[in-house]
Amino acid sequence: MLENKGRTELSSLGEFGLIKHLTQHFEIVNESTIKGVGDDAAVIDHKDMVTLVSTDMLVEGVHFDLSYMPMKHLGYKVVTVNLSDICAMNAMPKQITVAIAMSSRFSVEAIEELYSGILAACTNYKVDLVGGDTTTSHSGLIISVTSIGEAKKEDVVYRNTAQEKDLICVSGDLGGAYMGLQLLEREKSVFKENPNVQPDLDGNDYILERQLKPEARIDIPILLKGLGVKPNAMIDVSDGLASELFHICTQSEVGCELYEDKIPLDPMTYDRAREFNLDPTVCALSGGEDYELLFTVPLSDYEKVNNHPDITIIGHITDKNSGMNLITKNGLSAKLKAQGWDAFAKS
Repeated sequence: MLENKGRTELSSLGEFGLIKHLTQHFEIVNESTIKGVGDDAAVIDHKDMVTLVSTDMLVEGVHFDLSYMPMKHLGYKVVTVNLSDICAMNAMPKQITVAIAMSSRFSVEAIEELYSGILAACTNYKVDLVGGDTTTSHSGLIISVTSIGEAKKEDVVYRNTAQEKDLICVSGDLGGAYMGLQLLEREKSVFKENPNVQPDLDGNDYILERQLKPEARIDIPILLKGLGVKPNAMIDVSDGLASELFHICTQSEVGCELYEDKIPLDPMTYDRAREFNLDPTVCALSGGEDYELLFTVPLSDYEKVNNHPDITIIGHITDKNSGMNLITKNGLSAKLKAQGWDAFAKS
């Protein structure tokens, strides 16, 4: 992107001039992209593949806080969280569209920073920006991203097809993004009380990156295919482990047993949770924004996934009448509660 020098008002470029300015560095990399930005609509040809489409909207003050979220990181994050939905269907993302609404409080340079993050994500995940829209907002920054992916029809995995005796697996580790958010919110509060105090963020790079610059697990569908494993059901962990497991169990009409001592936690996540007087397990169950993949596989695939460094077996699927249960570290069974993010929940 161009260097940011001074402040250029959005009105100086106009809508079409701004779009041309922001998208000039995006190059087409996928054969399926016939026509990208610059016409009335994108043209995509997936040939013998099925097309998957997912849309996410992120609203300032609800989904992100610009007091500690750099615009470039925000641009990267809005893309990756959307690509994660395509990965959760066992598919490969190929294209995105981006629509933004912004007020005159933002300069061209600020929006250019946002798009530099979008460009970085597109480059990293090899997806094409093929369209979008810009308009005016009177209530902060609003960003809507639509991702388009492809897969063979027989490879697509849904939430509602988990089977009894399936193993419940998850990629990576959980709770880190939530603890990164807690740290940022704490330092924001300190700064509001005393603007002369600099944020104390040293030594917390991992959990901060989990919150500010999450990655879509595009590698997991590729990994599973290499292992000869097709999940029976899959979902990404955006709203917390418990909430996502509820989605799978409810839609598949099954129950589950989730083992507390099997839930993967990074040591930094565990230590910071204790410092904040939080239960690390609760952070993993209800924190959200980890964007790991939660999936079930047949029991016959145990040897293929067991002890794999990127996959942890955390439980198994049971019959519907058994309910959804958490087996605690001391061996007791407790009803699993989904307390993750709910966009319309009362404060």
